[in-house]
Parts: sequence; structure tokens; C-alpha cells
Amino acid sequence: MIPFIENIVNSFKKITVYALVGPSGTGKSFRSKLLAEEYNIHAIIDDGLLICDEKIVAGHSAKREKTYMGAVRAALFDDKEHRDSVAKILKKSHIKKLLILGTSEKMASKIAMRLQLPQPAKIIHIEDIASEEEIEKAVKSRQVEGKHVIPVPSIEVQKSYPQIFSNSMHDFFRKKNLFNKKKKNADKMIEKSIVQPEFSKKGRVEISEAALIQMVMHCVAECDPDVKIKKLSIKTDSRGYRLIITVDVPFGTQLTGKIHKLQQYIIDKIETFTGILIEEVSIIIDKITKVESHQNKIPPASKLSDELKASLARTHKK
Repeated sequence: MIPFIENIVNSFKKITVYALVGPSGTGKSFRSKLLAEEYNIHAIIDDGLLICDEKIVAGHSAKREKTYMGAVRAALFDDKEHRDSVAKILKKSHIKKLLILGTSEKMASKIAMRLQLPQPAKIIHIEDIASEEEIEKAVKSRQVEGKHVIPVPSIEVQKSYPQIFSNSMHDFFRKKNLFNKKKKNADKMIEKSIVQPEFSKKGRVEISEAALIQMVMHCVAECDPDVKIKKLSIKTDSRGYRLIITVDVPFGTQLTGKIHKLQQYIIDKIETFTGILIEEVSIIIDKITKVESHQNKIPPASKLSDELKASLARTHKK
């Protein structure tokens, strides 16, 4: 291995990645600071930002985007320049532990992959560290008031994103030792910055099932026109969308390679153009269709030249 590349790989092997996952608006950003202290983590990836010791050191916040789709793409580091800039800082840093925030395990995994980080060694769900009442309160704040949280002091947000800054709040928490009940609880003051993104004021954009079906059909036709969709069903939950596609494929198709390629093509295209997460694409092969050989196809007699007609006639007489 080339020494330079080997050094980069070895440096990332030393980073232990954690993930905090839960549906949007359930309080992950706010509680991430308590969780980071519990595990002695000094770096957080949240909504497109790299935060180290309560300072924004790289990236740009998804909360500055004007559309919901743009915010999702920023949070997923969909833009190459964006993710490369953050990955570059991570390579230069001496971070030992890092916490990734995501709406699902798949999202956290995808962020880690795009930033060239190891996959999460430990995944914590928001339900593990927040009560049902606390989650409901956070969801209400998001849905009714359009309030979002950036887990850094207000001075950091005012410096970087004054246009969306709303206010800061200082809350005292009885810091429960979430994973070690023997330790004593301690009071902890947390400062959070409240922001109101443009996309939050305008409302959320969602993809209808009909539109998603049309996109899947287009993807299949574009990837392989010989594959015919017979049935398509869509299931959704907090982790993303699950697609179940029943198809007919022509005889002679190399199923393993072609079907895997089709699955990945659908996921990549839809996630890139919409920002939604495709958790799973299951493809069921219903029939293997017979492909009519082009050599056996004879065009209508009206379209044959006189010379070719005579040739065919002689052949049939023999």
C-alpha cells in the first residue's frame, strides 16, 4: 500500500464512531451533548456540520437550506465538495471518538461511508436516553413552532448563521448516568442554539406514493428496458422507504449481477434527486420471459425487395 494512503487508513482506524439515531425532531441534537459527555466524545457530526468541543470547525448546516430536500441532501453530505471539505479536516485532526446523528441506522452508516469513516461501533436510539414525554415535547416544538436545535453555544451560530438564529436557551438537567446506574447523578447546564430555517417556515415537502412509483418505473426503464415491472408496493416508517418490486426478466439474464445493479441504481437515483432515504429495495422475479430471436423475424412481404422475395421463394421451393 502507498505510504500516504496507508497513513490515512491507519488514522481512521483509530477513530471510534458512535451513532445517535431517531426520527426527525425527536431531540437528538439537544441530547447529543449529554451523550457525548457520557462517552467522552469531543466531535459530533450533525446536519452537515462537524462540531468539535462546542465549535463549528467544518461543513455547512442543513438548517441554512431554503428547501427541505436541500436540507436532507446537506445532512447526507450529498455534495462532493461539502463532504470532501469535512473529510479533509477529519483526516488532519486527532479525534479519537466521534458521534454521528441520523434519522436511522442507515443514514448514520451512509454518512460514515461518505466521510470515509469506520462504520458505527455503537448505535444508541433516542428512546434509550429520552423519555416518551421528552420526545413528544421535542416533536411538538418542531412541528408547531418550527424550531430546530444546533448543539453549540449561541455565539457560534450567530457568527456562522445569523440569518436563521432565533435565540439561545440554557437548561439545567439532572444528568443521569444513562448507562451506569451506580454513578451519582449531577446537575449539568446545557446551552443550545434555537434556529428557524427557511424551509421550516415554508412547510415540509413530501413525496407522494404515485410520484415515487413513477420514479421507480423510470429508473427501471432507464437501467434495463428489458425488465418489466408487474407489481410495485411501497412501505414507509421512521427509518425510510421500503420498495417491493415484482418483475419479469428475459431468459438468459445474469440474475445476480443485473438485479443487484438494478437495486443500487434505484436507490442511488431516488436518494440523489429527492433526498429521501430508501431503506430497502426487494426485487421479486415473477417470470422468465422468452426473447424472440431477431434472426427468425421476417418483415412483412410488402417491405421486402423484389430480389429478396425471389430469394425466399427459391428457398421455400427447395
